[in-house]
Amino acid sequence: MNTGTFRIAGCLTAMLALASCGADGAFEPDLRGWAGGLDTTQAAAQAAPRPQPDNRGVITFSNGQVVLAQAGDTPTTIATRLGLQPAQLASHNALPVDGVLRAGAVLVLPSQVALGTVSKPSTITSIVTDPFAKTTKTQTATPSPQNPTQHVVTSGETAWSVARKYNVSVKDLAAWNGLPTDMDLRVGQRLIVPKAGEVPDALATTAPGSGSPTPKPPSAAEPLPDETTAPASAPAPAAPSTDLGATRTAASGGGPLKMPVDGSIIRVYEKGRNDGIDIAAPSGTQVTSAGSGTVAALTRDTSGVPIIVVRHPGDLMTVYTGLENVDVAKGDTVTAGQSLGKAGNSGFVHFEVRRGFESVDPEKMLN
Repeated sequence: MNTGTFRIAGCLTAMLALASCGADGAFEPDLRGWAGGLDTTQAAAQAAPRPQPDNRGVITFSNGQVVLAQAGDTPTTIATRLGLQPAQLASHNALPVDGVLRAGAVLVLPSQVALGTVSKPSTITSIVTDPFAKTTKTQTATPSPQNPTQHVVTSGETAWSVARKYNVSVKDLAAWNGLPTDMDLRVGQRLIVPKAGEVPDALATTAPGSGSPTPKPPSAAEPLPDETTAPASAPAPAAPSTDLGATRTAASGGGPLKMPVDGSIIRVYEKGRNDGIDIAAPSGTQVTSAGSGTVAALTRDTSGVPIIVVRHPGDLMTVYTGLENVDVAKGDTVTAGQSLGKAGNSGFVHFEVRRGFESVDPEKMLN
Protein backbone atom coordinates (compact mmCIF):
# COMPACT_ATOMS: atom_id res chain seq x y z
CA MET A 1 0.00 0.00 0.00
CA ASN A 2 1.52 3.31 -1.03
CA THR A 3 1.48 6.54 0.92
CA GLY A 4 -1.39 7.86 -1.17
CA THR A 5 -3.52 4.91 -0.15
CA PHE A 6 -2.63 5.48 3.49
CA ARG A 7 -3.69 9.08 3.08
CA ILE A 8 -7.06 8.08 1.65
CA ALA A 9 -7.45 5.42 4.34
CA GLY A 10 -7.12 8.19 6.90
CA CYS A 11 -10.54 9.44 5.80
CA LEU A 12 -12.12 6.26 7.12
CA THR A 13 -11.93 7.34 10.72
CA ALA A 14 -13.68 10.62 9.96
CA MET A 15 -16.42 9.84 7.40
CA LEU A 16 -19.46 7.56 6.77
CA ALA A 17 -21.67 7.06 3.69
CA LEU A 18 -22.58 10.38 2.08
CA ALA A 19 -26.06 11.58 2.90
CA SER A 20 -28.32 14.14 1.25
CA CYS A 21 -27.72 17.87 1.29
CA GLY A 22 -30.27 20.19 2.80
CA ALA A 23 -32.00 22.85 0.80
CA ASP A 24 -29.59 25.43 2.15
CA GLY A 25 -26.60 23.48 0.90
CA ALA A 26 -25.47 22.40 4.37
CA PHE A 27 -23.68 19.10 4.08
CA GLU A 28 -21.27 16.98 6.04
CA PRO A 29 -19.69 13.98 4.34
CA ASP A 30 -19.45 11.02 6.69
CA LEU A 31 -17.69 8.17 4.92
CA ARG A 32 -16.91 5.51 7.51
CA GLY A 33 -16.66 2.42 5.37
CA TRP A 34 -15.44 4.31 2.26
CA ALA A 35 -12.70 2.93 0.00
CA GLY A 36 -11.40 0.44 2.49
CA GLY A 37 -13.85 -2.41 2.90
CA LEU A 38 -15.13 -1.30 6.31
CA ASP A 39 -18.79 -1.95 7.07
CA THR A 40 -20.94 1.02 8.08
CA THR A 41 -23.04 -1.18 10.38
CA GLN A 42 -19.87 -2.10 12.24
CA ALA A 43 -19.01 1.59 12.66
CA ALA A 44 -22.37 2.52 14.15
CA ALA A 45 -24.72 -0.33 14.96
CA GLN A 46 -28.45 0.48 15.07
CA ALA A 47 -29.61 1.89 18.38
CA ALA A 48 -32.75 0.87 20.23
CA PRO A 49 -35.91 2.82 19.32
CA ARG A 50 -36.70 5.93 21.31
CA PRO A 51 -39.16 5.27 24.19
CA GLN A 52 -42.77 6.36 23.78
CA PRO A 53 -43.81 9.67 25.41
CA ASP A 54 -46.52 10.05 28.03
CA ASN A 55 -49.80 11.88 27.48
CA ARG A 56 -48.04 15.29 27.60
CA GLY A 57 -45.27 14.31 25.19
CA VAL A 58 -42.69 13.83 27.96
CA ILE A 59 -40.12 11.03 27.84
CA THR A 60 -38.43 10.29 31.16
CA PHE A 61 -34.99 8.70 31.18
CA SER A 62 -32.90 7.67 34.15
CA ASN A 63 -30.80 10.80 33.71
CA GLY A 64 -33.30 13.45 32.58
CA GLN A 65 -36.41 14.27 30.61
CA VAL A 66 -37.31 15.57 27.16
CA VAL A 67 -40.57 16.69 25.61
CA LEU A 68 -41.88 16.29 22.06
CA ALA A 69 -43.49 19.39 20.58
CA GLN A 70 -46.92 19.30 18.97
CA ALA A 71 -47.71 21.20 15.79
CA GLY A 72 -47.84 24.93 16.56
CA ASP A 73 -46.20 24.58 19.98
CA THR A 74 -43.81 27.21 21.32
CA PRO A 75 -41.51 27.00 24.36
CA THR A 76 -44.13 29.10 26.17
CA THR A 77 -47.04 26.72 25.48
CA ILE A 78 -44.94 23.70 26.41
CA ALA A 79 -43.67 25.32 29.61
CA THR A 80 -47.23 26.29 30.58
CA ARG A 81 -48.41 22.73 29.96
CA LEU A 82 -45.63 21.27 32.13
CA GLY A 83 -45.55 23.92 34.86
CA LEU A 84 -42.11 25.31 33.90
CA GLN A 85 -40.81 28.83 33.38
CA PRO A 86 -41.03 29.66 29.63
CA ALA A 87 -37.82 31.74 29.62
CA GLN A 88 -35.88 28.97 31.35
CA LEU A 89 -37.10 26.26 28.94
CA ALA A 90 -36.39 28.46 25.93
CA SER A 91 -32.87 29.47 26.98
CA HIS A 92 -32.02 25.89 27.95
CA ASN A 93 -32.71 24.89 24.34
CA ALA A 94 -31.36 28.02 22.61
CA LEU A 95 -34.82 29.06 21.40
CA PRO A 96 -36.91 32.24 21.53
CA VAL A 97 -39.80 31.94 23.99
CA ASP A 98 -42.36 32.48 21.22
CA GLY A 99 -40.61 30.51 18.48
CA VAL A 100 -43.00 28.16 16.66
CA LEU A 101 -41.78 24.57 16.78
CA ARG A 102 -42.08 21.79 14.26
CA ALA A 103 -44.24 18.82 15.29
CA GLY A 104 -41.98 16.18 16.81
CA ALA A 105 -39.16 18.59 17.73
CA VAL A 106 -37.43 17.49 20.94
CA LEU A 107 -36.68 19.90 23.80
CA VAL A 108 -34.59 18.94 26.82
CA LEU A 109 -36.25 19.93 30.10
CA PRO A 110 -34.14 22.08 32.44
CA SER A 111 -35.69 20.48 35.53
CA GLN A 112 -37.69 17.39 36.42
CA VAL A 113 -41.47 17.34 36.08
CA ALA A 114 -43.92 14.83 37.54
CA LEU A 115 -44.52 11.64 35.62
CA GLY A 116 -47.55 11.65 33.33
CA THR A 117 -49.74 8.75 32.23
CA VAL A 118 -49.67 6.38 29.31
CA SER A 119 -52.51 4.47 27.67
CA LYS A 120 -52.37 0.69 27.63
CA PRO A 121 -54.74 -1.73 25.84
CA SER A 122 -57.08 -3.58 28.20
CA THR A 123 -56.75 -7.34 28.39
CA ILE A 124 -59.16 -9.57 26.49
CA THR A 125 -60.33 -11.08 29.79
CA SER A 126 -61.48 -7.71 31.19
CA ILE A 127 -63.46 -6.97 28.04
CA VAL A 128 -65.17 -10.37 28.16
CA THR A 129 -66.07 -10.13 31.85
CA ASP A 130 -67.14 -6.50 31.58
CA PRO A 131 -68.63 -5.63 28.18
CA PHE A 132 -68.83 -1.95 29.20
CA ALA A 133 -65.10 -1.76 29.99
CA LYS A 134 -63.08 0.73 27.95
CA THR A 135 -60.63 -0.69 25.42
CA THR A 136 -57.77 1.26 26.97
CA LYS A 137 -56.64 2.02 30.48
CA THR A 138 -54.13 4.52 31.81
CA GLN A 139 -51.26 4.05 34.18
CA THR A 140 -48.49 6.23 35.51
CA ALA A 141 -45.52 6.38 33.16
CA THR A 142 -42.31 4.82 34.38
CA PRO A 143 -38.80 6.14 33.63
CA SER A 144 -37.03 4.42 30.77
CA PRO A 145 -33.90 2.52 31.85
CA GLN A 146 -32.10 3.98 28.85
CA ASN A 147 -29.46 6.55 29.68
CA PRO A 148 -28.78 8.71 26.60
CA THR A 149 -25.93 11.20 26.46
CA GLN A 150 -26.76 14.90 26.17
CA HIS A 151 -24.83 16.98 23.65
CA VAL A 152 -24.93 20.77 23.21
CA VAL A 153 -24.31 21.82 19.60
CA THR A 154 -21.40 24.19 19.02
CA SER A 155 -20.58 26.35 16.01
CA GLY A 156 -19.62 24.33 12.94
CA GLU A 157 -21.08 21.04 14.14
CA THR A 158 -23.50 19.04 12.00
CA ALA A 159 -25.68 16.00 12.59
CA TRP A 160 -23.03 13.87 10.86
CA SER A 161 -20.15 15.16 12.95
CA VAL A 162 -22.12 14.65 16.18
CA ALA A 163 -23.08 11.11 15.09
CA ARG A 164 -19.42 10.34 14.35
CA LYS A 165 -18.33 11.73 17.71
CA TYR A 166 -20.55 9.31 19.61
CA ASN A 167 -20.26 6.45 17.08
CA VAL A 168 -23.99 6.29 16.35
CA SER A 169 -25.74 6.40 13.00
CA VAL A 170 -27.06 9.75 11.82
CA LYS A 171 -30.45 8.10 11.24
CA ASP A 172 -30.70 7.13 14.91
CA LEU A 173 -29.59 10.60 16.00
CA ALA A 174 -32.26 12.16 13.78
CA ALA A 175 -34.99 9.76 14.96
CA TRP A 176 -34.27 10.31 18.65
CA ASN A 177 -34.26 14.11 18.26
CA GLY A 178 -36.99 14.61 15.68
CA LEU A 179 -34.56 16.39 13.35
CA PRO A 180 -35.89 17.88 10.09
CA THR A 181 -35.11 16.21 6.78
CA ASP A 182 -32.28 18.67 6.07
CA MET A 183 -30.65 17.69 9.41
CA ASP A 184 -30.37 21.37 10.32
CA LEU A 185 -28.94 22.11 13.78
CA ARG A 186 -28.65 25.37 15.70
CA VAL A 187 -25.87 26.50 18.00
CA GLY A 188 -26.84 25.74 21.59
CA GLN A 189 -29.36 23.07 20.63
CA ARG A 190 -29.43 20.15 23.06
CA LEU A 191 -29.41 16.69 21.51
CA ILE A 192 -30.05 13.37 23.17
CA VAL A 193 -27.61 10.77 21.86
CA PRO A 194 -28.74 7.14 22.13
CA LYS A 195 -26.40 4.32 23.02
CA ALA A 196 -25.20 2.58 19.87
CA GLY A 197 -26.48 -0.96 19.38
CA GLU A 198 -24.38 -4.03 19.90
CA VAL A 199 -22.47 -5.26 16.86
CA PRO A 200 -22.95 -9.02 16.36
CA ASP A 201 -19.85 -11.16 16.16
CA ALA A 202 -18.84 -11.98 12.60
CA LEU A 203 -18.12 -15.62 13.53
CA ALA A 204 -20.14 -17.96 15.71
CA THR A 205 -18.29 -18.95 18.85
CA THR A 206 -18.77 -21.57 21.53
CA ALA A 207 -18.35 -21.29 25.27
CA PRO A 208 -14.85 -22.04 26.61
CA GLY A 209 -14.40 -25.72 27.35
CA SER A 210 -17.46 -26.79 25.37
CA GLY A 211 -15.50 -27.75 22.27
CA SER A 212 -16.39 -27.15 18.66
CA PRO A 213 -19.56 -28.61 17.15
CA THR A 214 -18.97 -31.81 15.20
CA PRO A 215 -20.01 -31.55 11.56
CA LYS A 216 -22.69 -33.98 10.45
CA PRO A 217 -21.11 -36.80 8.43
CA PRO A 218 -22.53 -37.86 5.05
CA SER A 219 -25.34 -40.38 5.30
CA ALA A 220 -24.15 -43.98 4.83
CA ALA A 221 -27.36 -44.65 2.89
CA GLU A 222 -26.51 -42.09 0.21
CA PRO A 223 -23.47 -42.43 -2.05
CA LEU A 224 -21.05 -39.59 -2.22
CA PRO A 225 -21.41 -37.42 -5.33
CA ASP A 226 -19.19 -38.17 -8.29
CA GLU A 227 -16.31 -35.82 -8.72
CA THR A 228 -13.52 -35.54 -11.20
CA THR A 229 -10.10 -35.13 -9.65
CA ALA A 230 -7.31 -33.79 -11.81
CA PRO A 231 -4.04 -35.76 -11.61
CA ALA A 232 -1.28 -34.20 -9.56
CA SER A 233 0.84 -33.85 -12.68
CA ALA A 234 -1.74 -31.64 -14.42
CA PRO A 235 -0.70 -27.98 -14.75
CA ALA A 236 -2.38 -25.57 -12.36
CA PRO A 237 -5.09 -23.36 -13.85
CA ALA A 238 -4.10 -19.83 -14.74
CA ALA A 239 -4.69 -17.38 -11.91
CA PRO A 240 -7.55 -14.95 -12.63
CA SER A 241 -6.42 -11.44 -13.31
CA THR A 242 -8.22 -8.39 -12.04
CA ASP A 243 -9.09 -5.82 -14.66
CA LEU A 244 -8.20 -2.54 -13.01
CA GLY A 245 -8.96 -0.65 -16.17
CA ALA A 246 -5.35 0.10 -17.04
CA THR A 247 -6.33 0.85 -20.62
CA ARG A 248 -9.57 2.63 -19.83
CA THR A 249 -9.61 6.39 -20.16
CA ALA A 250 -13.36 6.93 -20.23
CA ALA A 251 -16.45 5.33 -18.77
CA SER A 252 -18.88 3.29 -20.83
CA GLY A 253 -22.12 4.78 -19.53
CA GLY A 254 -24.33 7.35 -21.19
CA GLY A 255 -25.07 9.45 -18.14
CA PRO A 256 -25.13 13.19 -17.53
CA LEU A 257 -21.69 13.53 -15.91
CA LYS A 258 -18.18 13.90 -17.28
CA MET A 259 -14.94 12.26 -16.19
CA PRO A 260 -13.35 14.62 -13.65
CA VAL A 261 -9.81 13.56 -14.54
CA ASP A 262 -8.21 12.55 -17.83
CA GLY A 263 -6.78 9.24 -16.67
CA SER A 264 -7.25 5.50 -16.42
CA ILE A 265 -9.66 3.93 -13.96
CA ILE A 266 -7.38 1.91 -11.69
CA ARG A 267 -10.01 0.76 -9.20
CA VAL A 268 -13.63 0.12 -10.05
CA TYR A 269 -16.81 0.62 -8.04
CA GLU A 270 -17.67 -2.03 -5.44
CA LYS A 271 -20.67 -1.05 -3.32
CA GLY A 272 -19.80 -1.23 0.36
CA ARG A 273 -16.07 -1.63 -0.34
CA ASN A 274 -15.19 1.13 -2.78
CA ASP A 275 -18.20 3.39 -3.24
CA GLY A 276 -16.60 5.20 -6.15
CA ILE A 277 -13.79 4.84 -8.66
CA ASP A 278 -10.10 5.69 -8.42
CA ILE A 279 -8.66 7.46 -11.45
CA ALA A 280 -4.94 7.62 -12.15
CA ALA A 281 -3.79 11.23 -11.88
CA PRO A 282 -0.17 12.38 -11.60
CA SER A 283 0.50 15.25 -9.24
CA GLY A 284 -0.68 18.54 -10.73
CA THR A 285 -3.34 16.97 -13.01
CA GLN A 286 -6.38 19.21 -13.43
CA VAL A 287 -9.50 17.93 -11.62
CA THR A 288 -12.79 19.31 -12.96
CA SER A 289 -16.43 19.21 -11.91
CA ALA A 290 -18.32 16.31 -13.46
CA GLY A 291 -21.40 18.48 -13.93
CA SER A 292 -22.96 21.82 -13.16
CA GLY A 293 -23.96 22.45 -9.56
CA THR A 294 -23.05 24.06 -6.26
CA VAL A 295 -20.11 23.31 -3.97
CA ALA A 296 -22.06 21.92 -1.00
CA ALA A 297 -19.07 21.09 1.21
CA LEU A 298 -15.35 21.67 1.32
CA THR A 299 -13.62 19.83 4.13
CA ARG A 300 -10.49 17.77 4.80
CA ASP A 301 -9.76 14.27 5.97
CA THR A 302 -7.65 13.46 9.02
CA SER A 303 -4.49 13.85 6.93
CA GLY A 304 -5.49 17.29 5.68
CA VAL A 305 -6.39 16.13 2.15
CA PRO A 306 -9.22 18.26 0.69
CA ILE A 307 -12.63 16.68 0.06
CA ILE A 308 -14.97 18.52 -2.29
CA VAL A 309 -18.70 17.75 -2.57
CA VAL A 310 -20.76 19.20 -5.42
CA ARG A 311 -24.56 19.07 -5.37
CA HIS A 312 -26.24 18.69 -8.77
CA PRO A 313 -29.88 18.79 -9.93
CA GLY A 314 -31.86 15.59 -9.56
CA ASP A 315 -30.72 14.77 -5.98
CA LEU A 316 -27.24 13.88 -7.26
CA MET A 317 -23.96 14.64 -5.52
CA THR A 318 -20.37 14.06 -6.55
CA VAL A 319 -17.38 13.86 -4.23
CA TYR A 320 -13.73 14.35 -5.11
CA THR A 321 -10.68 13.69 -2.98
CA GLY A 322 -6.99 13.19 -3.57
CA LEU A 323 -6.54 16.85 -4.47
CA GLU A 324 -3.77 19.12 -3.26
CA ASN A 325 -4.71 22.60 -4.44
CA VAL A 326 -8.35 23.73 -4.47
CA ASP A 327 -9.78 26.39 -6.80
CA VAL A 328 -13.31 26.65 -5.34
CA ALA A 329 -15.02 27.54 -2.05
CA LYS A 330 -18.16 26.30 -0.35
CA GLY A 331 -21.25 27.85 -1.94
CA ASP A 332 -19.59 28.46 -5.33
CA THR A 333 -21.60 27.69 -8.45
CA VAL A 334 -19.63 25.53 -10.87
CA THR A 335 -20.20 24.35 -14.43
CA ALA A 336 -19.34 21.00 -15.98
CA GLY A 337 -15.63 20.92 -16.74
CA GLN A 338 -14.77 23.83 -14.43
CA SER A 339 -11.56 23.35 -12.47
CA LEU A 340 -11.94 22.25 -8.84
CA GLY A 341 -8.21 22.02 -8.20
CA LYS A 342 -5.19 19.86 -8.94
CA ALA A 343 -4.40 16.27 -8.02
CA GLY A 344 -2.03 15.67 -5.13
CA ASN A 345 0.88 13.28 -4.93
CA SER A 346 -1.14 10.13 -4.13
CA GLY A 347 -1.16 9.17 -7.82
CA PHE A 348 -4.94 9.05 -8.16
CA VAL A 349 -8.18 10.92 -7.53
CA HIS A 350 -11.12 9.21 -5.82
CA PHE A 351 -14.50 10.08 -7.35
CA GLU A 352 -17.97 9.17 -6.07
CA VAL A 353 -21.54 9.75 -7.22
CA ARG A 354 -24.34 9.73 -4.63
CA ARG A 355 -28.12 9.82 -4.88
CA GLY A 356 -29.27 10.75 -1.39
CA PHE A 357 -27.84 8.24 1.08
CA GLU A 358 -26.98 5.69 -1.61
CA SER A 359 -23.83 5.45 -3.70
CA VAL A 360 -24.20 4.62 -7.39
CA ASP A 361 -21.69 3.31 -9.90
CA PRO A 362 -20.00 6.42 -11.34
CA GLU A 363 -19.27 4.69 -14.64
CA LYS A 364 -22.99 4.35 -15.31
CA MET A 365 -23.46 8.08 -14.72
CA LEU A 366 -20.59 9.23 -16.94
CA ASN A 367 -20.71 9.94 -20.65
